[in-house]
Amino acid sequence: MIIVTGAGRGIGRGLVHHLGRSGARVVLAEWKLNRMETVTAELTELGVDHLGVECNIMDKDSIDAMVAQTVERYGGVDGIVNNAQTFRPVVPLAEVTEDDIDVLFDSGVKGTLWAMQAVYPHMAAQGWGRIVNFGSSNGITGASGYGPYNASKEAIRALTRTAAREWGRSGITVNCICPSSAAHRRPPEERFRREAFVIDDPLHPMGRDGHPEHDIAPVAHFLLSDATRYMTGQTLMVDGGYFLFA
Repeated sequence: MIIVTGAGRGIGRGLVHHLGRSGARVVLAEWKLNRMETVTAELTELGVDHLGVECNIMDKDSIDAMVAQTVERYGGVDGIVNNAQTFRPVVPLAEVTEDDIDVLFDSGVKGTLWAMQAVYPHMAAQGWGRIVNFGSSNGITGASGYGPYNASKEAIRALTRTAAREWGRSGITVNCICPSSAAHRRPPEERFRREAFVIDDPLHPMGRDGHPEHDIAPVAHFLLSDATRYMTGQTLMVDGGYFLFA
């Protein structure tokens, strides 16, 4: 049974589709009801055992309640993918505001930490668990205009390593995925955002974005499986080979 936060669109939607088609029971933790209802309808049509739960990742109580509903429905938690994070417009570092920092850290860093804490006792009690967090290629490369976002994603990678070290003897592995741009998004005209997209870069080995369901979700599936029983604290670059130096 796998929880996916931010399951209402993009990578989160691709994750629940892939995991559901592969036989997993999935919980969609999503704060926008219209998005959640759309994806739950898709999963119903596919015959996937699922539960949609309204969840605000900026609210610890909301996260705790979502995990409690999951345990009540399924009896435990096998894995969680911390994908959700609120975004802010790109801005030069010299112009970053306190609100820019707070939004990215409350939704990304704190939201990921609260979710990990919420599932930890259930995973520890059963002696098995898989946690997959989402960093970003931008955080590693320091993409211009993305200062708060980059810092939050690197903080998530730090939490990943610490949790891996502290929880490994409880049978819990904690790993991180760093994707680059995902399919169906086009490089905008604004300079900072254009620099962060790789699809038009002639140096990209594959020359295309990653598809949420077919390219990124299978790697998460691997990290959620028993194949990673001796792999923890790692960051996997799921970017088509663009950032080969990372």
